[in-house]
Amino acid sequence: MADKQISLPAKLINGGIAGLIGVTCVFPIDLAKTRLQNQQNGSRLYTSMSDCLIKTIRSEGYFGMYRGAAVNLTLVTPEKAIKLAANDFFRQHLSKDGKLTLLKEMLAGCGAGTCQVIVTTPMEMLKIQLQDAGRIAAQRKLMPETVAAGTVETKSPTAMQLTRELFREKGIAGLYKGLGATVLRDVPFSMIYFPLFANLNNLGKRGVDGPAPFYVSFISGCLAGSTAAVAVNPVDVIKTRLQSLNRGSTEDTYSGVTDCIRKILRNEGPSAFLKGAYCRALVIAPLFGIAQVVYFLGVGEFILSSLTKKDN
Repeated sequence: MADKQISLPAKLINGGIAGLIGVTCVFPIDLAKTRLQNQQNGSRLYTSMSDCLIKTIRSEGYFGMYRGAAVNLTLVTPEKAIKLAANDFFRQHLSKDGKLTLLKEMLAGCGAGTCQVIVTTPMEMLKIQLQDAGRIAAQRKLMPETVAAGTVETKSPTAMQLTRELFREKGIAGLYKGLGATVLRDVPFSMIYFPLFANLNNLGKRGVDGPAPFYVSFISGCLAGSTAAVAVNPVDVIKTRLQSLNRGSTEDTYSGVTDCIRKILRNEGPSAFLKGAYCRALVIAPLFGIAQVVYFLGVGEFILSSLTKKDN
């Protein structure tokens, strides 16, 4: 993410460590975001992020807040590595012909966002089903009128069960349901985040060529991440709705992005597109702040140099 030259293996390690630490810290907030975004009029179970987390702990225990975390932790390493490495690659390529302008920075972010959806879409698809399973179960107990008559209560599926079911019914395309919405979210996010971070970070540099202090990189990552997260939240709501397979009997189903937008506007109003926005900002800000600190400290480079010394 910073403009300093970092080897690809170091990028993989830095991205993986940043993702693992960040996801572990903020996953409960991400779960609340998913459940709040999936709530529709007539089936509102949670009034806020704190209310969602309290009810989740009461009904599912502490580890209920980490439903779907295994999928996220497993795939966050390649997802972060692809995004970071792709952005650096495009920035270096576009800067060969002269100064890296804002337009070129946005193009680099666009390329990074496009590359990352290969991993992001299946990960989000599985994660959302696991995260939202508790909301459906709670609705069944507390709001039985929103559950279709004759529906039999079943255990929450595992990631492997969901994967097998989607493969069996829809093939590989099943894991890429909501791909269009994911592209519409992640590409603009990267186009906003990477240029904004680079310019904020440059403001805190020590001298013309000196690096910015780690706290400047952390704050820049948090500010750029939260700004980009809120900016694309309407598309994130659409993506979450499209990728959710299980719904209450009173909740809308959607045939695509356009149909989802039309029904949300008609039944819930424009404010529905901001559902979970503050949760998403709270998730993304520390994730990218941590990523910048890991890069600043050179954790990947330190690990690689230690391994090289042992081999010698």
